[in-house]
Amino acid sequence: MSSLTIKVNGIEVHGNCRESLLVQLEQAGLQPEYQCRNGMCGACRCKLKSGAVDQQDSMAFIRPNEILSCCSTPKSHLEIEFDYQLTFTEIKKTAE
Repeated sequence: MSSLTIKVNGIEVHGNCRESLLVQLEQAGLQPEYQCRNGMCGACRCKLKSGAVDQQDSMAFIRPNEILSCCSTPKSHLEIEFDYQLTFTEIKKTAE
């Protein structure tokens, strides 16, 4: 499954099973909090409501049913939730 759906705080975006969740959310125009991008700080922590991810080892503490979006790659359709309201950026499309 290379194309999948990621539902984040009630908003659906398209994703894949190749890139980290953090990168995919940024590409969709969402701005999750992060500081390190390698699992050290835990700032990108979110709740995994449904679905499955491959999560790399990390140093940050996470509770059961939590994942780090910088270290997690989706394996299936996902539903995740951040404890804060995400902001959006406008995605600039390149001229074809």
